[in-house]
Amino acid sequence: MEVFLPIAQVFINPIEILLLSALVGVLSGLFGVGGGFLMTPFLIFMGVPPAYAVANEANNILATSVSGSTTHYLKNTLDYKMGFMIVIGGSIGTALGIYTFTYFKDIGKIDTVISLAYMYILAIIGSLMLVESLGEIDKAKKNIIERRKLHVHYWIHGLPFRMRFPKSKLYESIFTPIIIGLIVGFIAAIMGIGGAFILVPAMIYIIKMPTRLVPGTSLFVTIFVSVIVTFLHSINYGSIDLMLVLLLVVGSILGVQIGQKLGERIDSSGLKALLAILLLIVGIAIAYDTFFAEEIQNEINKVNNKDLNFFSNFIKDFSKDMPFFYGLFSIMFAVILGISAAFIRRFISNLRKKYFVKAAK
Repeated sequence: MEVFLPIAQVFINPIEILLLSALVGVLSGLFGVGGGFLMTPFLIFMGVPPAYAVANEANNILATSVSGSTTHYLKNTLDYKMGFMIVIGGSIGTALGIYTFTYFKDIGKIDTVISLAYMYILAIIGSLMLVESLGEIDKAKKNIIERRKLHVHYWIHGLPFRMRFPKSKLYESIFTPIIIGLIVGFIAAIMGIGGAFILVPAMIYIIKMPTRLVPGTSLFVTIFVSVIVTFLHSINYGSIDLMLVLLLVVGSILGVQIGQKLGERIDSSGLKALLAILLLIVGIAIAYDTFFAEEIQNEINKVNNKDLNFFSNFIKDFSKDMPFFYGLFSIMFAVILGISAAFIRRFISNLRKKYFVKAAK
């Protein structure tokens, strides 16, 4: 069974999208990493044009970030002040990223740029993760306990205009989170990813935030960055397809829940090496498609408006005639899905607790 995406103008198998997004969600929940750098290449492999894959995955990340951030809000594990400083940098970085995206799109090179960016990013992340995981496995076998320095100072710690962040108990230059946010925003705009693979390590090792506040604050920042990316992609290029976003969000949220539960029960050191190998394989596949494979000219499936159902026609006309309001609607659509998922998860969790309490009695 195939479904036509009215915005991306391609046919996709919804079952495949759901299963694939769920699988990426499981990996995200299991290893605590964002799934954007995997899901976007997978969408490209399935025939979704790169520019559309980037935009729709950014909208998917918005929904999943809202879901996760709502949970952390209820647990009071967010540093809003630090988050807003990073968002300031993220907004600037996103604007620069969209400008760069527009430049390469206008000269017809955006697909190549996205492919090259993913090729290098996946190669770097995969290699570093593989080395780290093999090192962890070796140390576990030899029973070695590594002592790390508590305070490592970089040039970024010497920047002026320091500010107190009471929640994190830090006295830090405002430029530190702003610079980090700028880098994350730039990458998010071009690649359609949340930037957690940069943001989380930077929060821990550079800003020195308490670990318990990092996941929630990272998701909080990702919400704002994804909102800007989604909105600008929508009004500039009309590339958000709500049918695709719905499939991605449902699969991702379900997968993340499974991954988090699995992460509580199994040792992920060995599995991290497998994830690293998967990243390298995807990077090699992108490199092959970019440099060696014959360029396949996808036949554009011209579907007349009369052949589309009411919902598809509505989305297509809404996006074309009112791009500004369609962008706002796309954001609200993702936010509502994310908040609903968070409260459904909380409701189910409370039911399970009550059930186990009654069973124990």
